[in-house]
Amino acid sequence: MYFSNPTDRNSAVLEQPETIMDFPGDRPVLKGIRGDHEGYYAPYERDLSDCRQASFLSDSGRATHVHFPYFYLGFGDKSALVSIGWAGTWHASFTGTGQGIRYRAGSVNGLRTFLKPGETIRTALFTVLFCDDREEFRAMDLWRSWFLTWNLPRADASREALRPFSTCCLAADTGRPNSDGSISEGFDTWRPSLEKMLAEDVKVDFRWLDAGWYAAPDGTSPQPYVPGHDWWDTVGAWVPDPVKWPDSTLRESVDFCHSHGIRSLLWFEPERITDPESMVRNHGYRPEWAIRRTDSSAITNNIGDEDCLAYTTERICRILRENRIDMYREDNNSDPAILWHELDRKEGSDRSGITECRFINNQYRMWDSIIACTTESGGCGFVDSCASGGGRNDLESLRRGVPILRSDADRTSTVLRLSMTASFCRWIPFCGAATREKLTELSPKGDSDPYIWRASYLPILNVESQFVQDPDQDFSMLRFGMTECKRIAPFLLKNFYPLT
Repeated sequence: MYFSNPTDRNSAVLEQPETIMDFPGDRPVLKGIRGDHEGYYAPYERDLSDCRQASFLSDSGRATHVHFPYFYLGFGDKSALVSIGWAGTWHASFTGTGQGIRYRAGSVNGLRTFLKPGETIRTALFTVLFCDDREEFRAMDLWRSWFLTWNLPRADASREALRPFSTCCLAADTGRPNSDGSISEGFDTWRPSLEKMLAEDVKVDFRWLDAGWYAAPDGTSPQPYVPGHDWWDTVGAWVPDPVKWPDSTLRESVDFCHSHGIRSLLWFEPERITDPESMVRNHGYRPEWAIRRTDSSAITNNIGDEDCLAYTTERICRILRENRIDMYREDNNSDPAILWHELDRKEGSDRSGITECRFINNQYRMWDSIIACTTESGGCGFVDSCASGGGRNDLESLRRGVPILRSDADRTSTVLRLSMTASFCRWIPFCGAATREKLTELSPKGDSDPYIWRASYLPILNVESQFVQDPDQDFSMLRFGMTECKRIAPFLLKNFYPLT
């Protein structure tokens, strides 16, 4: 729902618009799964008989951490699946009425604002899918079919359907310390890994270049495990690190991949900024775009501002074009809602929620511009949606992106991976996880056998391997897993029934 003010004066105050629906029938029940982080996508069930209620409040600004805005309702002899598509804050309640279920939901928690002349805001995308019985897995497969047909983004400019693919990050194969991301990679590390990959016939579809490829805002080179100068504390400039990637060496690595049928994806984090003073001096940044918190060092890049949005999008697209990057990967490692509230207060009274409205709407616009940028050169018609793992898997975001890694925690045990698949894939069928059994998320090595591989098969297969640095690398096992997953990949998008 869009609200616009076409007049030349401020509108009346608009306060917390909600979607309200009634689902009549006996034996009312609510089912769903928790969000990422401490939730680990664990399933839950709530009996709503006797006027019981279940409520959910997602208030951090990352929509699918802790709570998950997808819900199954059973009522009478029918069922329905409802979802909320909004990458910011949201709330929902389900109340047994004695005659069924009353559903209330809204986005932009605490919204209470007038609209200035010419101003427009929107609510979340709300969906409802009805099923004419209460067979839960039939309803879930109806949802999966709808999602894949009508919500999943297209593969590229041809508008072809998105098909399963594989990725691999080479950061564990450099022989150098790597705190996280791809901070150890450079012009002199990628070729041996890729040549070995090709020689062993274990070629992936995408080479994944993660955090740490860029220079810090002051021009220095981010280094692993250096407090204040690791990849985490050096974002915002979005220019290749001249120490790791001098001259055109980043483009050369991408061209090598293209010459062998491998595409590339590149990590960004546009909603967070570090060292804005150096950004102002060195990169044409404006100081007012940096939203600072008085009680924290966190600084948000205000893409809700039109000029900041244009600046940020242009710099990202320039790097994508210059280096022929096929897929854009976006991360977000901070909870922005508290910063939005601070900007609301600067707007004056009766403007609560206006910053989030601008911010999220511009988030979607930025992704649309980036997708137009990658598709114009033959790249992807979608982005990789990430926010500290699974923080941005709302339905609206997933009309533009896919979760290549549905949770950071999914990089550990096979038991957890199978548990997440049993719950997450009911709602979001096109996703990926890791492929090894590891003690910690960032362990460079891990166990691999047929069971672990088969527990890891998903439409996105994220291959974990050290091609030259691990003398014990079992390439026959690697070929087994990649070959078998590719063979069965079409079935991974069909009906879904966990065997219990």
